[in-house]
Amino acid sequence: MKTWVIILGALIITATSACNKDDDVIIDDGNGSLPEISGYPIVGTSQTVYYNNTTTMTSPSVGESFYGQSANYLGNQPTYVDNGDGTVTDMITGLMWQKSPDTDGDGDIDASDKLTYAEAVAGADTFNLGGYDDWRLPTIKEQYSLILFSGVDPSGYEGSSTESLIPFIDTDYFDFAYGDTDAGERIIDSQYASSNKYVDVTMTGDETLFGVNFADGRIKGYGLKMPFGPGDKTFFVTYVRGNTSYGINEFNDNGDETISDNATELMWMKSDNGSGLNWEEALSFAEGTEFVGYSDWRLPSVKELQSIVDYTRSPGTSGSPAIDPIFNCTEITNEAGEVDYPSYWSGTTHANWSEGNSGSFASYVCFGRAMGYMDGEWMDVHGAGAQRSDPKMGNPDDYPEGHGPQGDAIRINNYVRLVRDIN
Repeated sequence: MKTWVIILGALIITATSACNKDDDVIIDDGNGSLPEISGYPIVGTSQTVYYNNTTTMTSPSVGESFYGQSANYLGNQPTYVDNGDGTVTDMITGLMWQKSPDTDGDGDIDASDKLTYAEAVAGADTFNLGGYDDWRLPTIKEQYSLILFSGVDPSGYEGSSTESLIPFIDTDYFDFAYGDTDAGERIIDSQYASSNKYVDVTMTGDETLFGVNFADGRIKGYGLKMPFGPGDKTFFVTYVRGNTSYGINEFNDNGDETISDNATELMWMKSDNGSGLNWEEALSFAEGTEFVGYSDWRLPSVKELQSIVDYTRSPGTSGSPAIDPIFNCTEITNEAGEVDYPSYWSGTTHANWSEGNSGSFASYVCFGRAMGYMDGEWMDVHGAGAQRSDPKMGNPDDYPEGHGPQGDAIRINNYVRLVRDIN
């Protein structure tokens, strides 16, 4: 644990990081220079509300049901600095971000600001902001570092005003807009492009780009062509600079069925639990586990879980899950009858706007295909490495054609891979 002081004009900010390597020293000259942070520190989810299977609850005590969720393990709390020049510095990750996706500079964030993937890649080469010209299109892990699960998923919301909705990004520092309904978009159409194309294809053969949706709190693979009509799909774009080691794991097999990631300073179980559990069972399993001398294992936050995805791998291309082969993954048979790999529960609730059931879903990460039911058949609709959500309890048989616009497979009984802090 290290503490530093950043001086920005007359403002003095003290910040702390649990994952800051090489005795980093941070000095800001008032021009938005970057903190000298290396490695891959995971930003916490910012989820401070406790949930049971359906709604909010008071803080559970150790040993009680639902203890061990993300609100019990806050991690590195988000810490940003607005540099006053259209850039925002993340003091946990050492990344500097373009503050606004207002690409055309007209002061409004709408459909006209969105770019195709090709335009987003090309735009980074000539982008200049804050006096810097070393901007890049973020990787999916860099982009996901900004997501906050204090947001509320508006999926199914039928109102027209978005004023009461809460996005999955800190709007005190970053400019944000929901989908441009005047241009025919849905409220949830606030997908941000990453530089990671899926190594396989989705749907019926679509070239696919991973993106973070800060409106509904998910990672999905999006086909690069518009699903209906001609043209390419467009995305919001915010460029990033700094900490080029961010998102790069440093795995070490400890020889005791655990894997350490020295980049994130997290220790993982080498193998998953081998069977499906509902969310409450997953939390209980994690909190009750003692393994190789450690009793502080927990269900990972969804951001910790996403950190071990290997986006260069997929069942259809490498014949493996989307994770480094240093790990072991249970094989499953998916909804299409294919050999596949599980999705893993996180301790992070995926809150939604429904009254009385605001906490009924929790987030998971797909290490196998992200299956969905489309056009009368099961297929990979969002890609291995997607982050979606499942009901915390119930019967998967009640969802024979999945759920949502792409018929997302509802399994409910997802698998578990436990984590603990190395230090």
